Amino acid sequence: MESTARPSQTILTVDLDALTDNYRTLRARLKGAACAGVVKADAYGLGVRRVVPALAAAGCREFFVAHLGEGLLVRAVAPRDAQVYVLNGLLPGEEDEFRASSLTPVLNTLEQIERWGEAARRTGAKLAGVVHIDTGMSRLGLPPGEAAILMREPARLSPIDLRYVMSHLACAEEDTPLNEAQRLEFAAFRARFPAAKASLANSSGIFLGPAYHYDLVRPGCALYGINPLPGRPNPVRQVARLDGKILQIHEVDPPRTVGYGATHRVTERIRIATVAAGYADGWPRSLSGRGSAFTGEIRLPVIGRVSMDLTTIDVSAAPHLRAGDSLELMGERLPVDQVAETAGTIGYEILTRLGSRYHRVYTGGPAAGA
Repeated sequence: MESTARPSQTILTVDLDALTDNYRTLRARLKGAACAGVVKADAYGLGVRRVVPALAAAGCREFFVAHLGEGLLVRAVAPRDAQVYVLNGLLPGEEDEFRASSLTPVLNTLEQIERWGEAARRTGAKLAGVVHIDTGMSRLGLPPGEAAILMREPARLSPIDLRYVMSHLACAEEDTPLNEAQRLEFAAFRARFPAAKASLANSSGIFLGPAYHYDLVRPGCALYGINPLPGRPNPVRQVARLDGKILQIHEVDPPRTVGYGATHRVTERIRIATVAAGYADGWPRSLSGRGSAFTGEIRLPVIGRVSMDLTTIDVSAAPHLRAGDSLELMGERLPVDQVAETAGTIGYEILTRLGSRYHRVYTGGPAAGA
């Protein structure tokens, strides 16, 4: 059971019902394609041990992670029939652990294909794999030259149980010709391997339409409440809420200053709340003098610099606040994308940097209160 004691630190609340609603919202846009869950980086900072079972209860059976260690953790908490794919590929020496753990590598080079094929020949049985080609990211995946070789020599894949061919969109959230150029390049490659299923769309790619859906879509950010359609209404629910605990309230008169560097000079008497959240918790230092918090409908400004453990907030407009009360730092009034924009970053970074010192509370989901 979750602790009923009143925690002294800031509280991160993860709404698993919102998470699964988002999964269903995305899946409802598909006609025939399956919907995976991208749960890398500890499920975007929200806790893979709780997120994976919640998604599984909603029907998700295919999960993507970044590297082998993440795959092992997901394998431990996912249903037996779930498929776990490792995006960063197959490093030398990892073949036996992938095979023993029933993890499926995303093969990003001809050399990785060769090593995985050799591992299959040693075992005497085909091993599952995904082939990733680069169509415009220039990050991971077979570059055009290697993709062309594989298209001419498909027998290189004969020892491998080819689950998917895949690529990754670079600008799916934008209206740009690059999306169609990538899709056409991917379609040409996929046509050479007609027996294999295909996967191209990420969260934003889902909203580009059925031509991008193929057999499997791979949403990540949208599952966790980040808007996949920047500049338009968010089609998904907020999943994470951060409530900052007030440690102390100061009555401060001019000409005092606030925080490191004395960046805020007091010009009239104000009340300053010191909140237990700082950059050691992943709360961005770039919110110094720019960020906000809420109590009810009252917006309260961050003043002074965000420090390692603490943030100072002008609560003069909320005289009812006392030490031990909480302020909304992120949630319905301050969505993750708004916090990110103010901090000069993206919602992905805000979520994945959420620190381990927060008191975490999970609501909803298949194991609510467990």
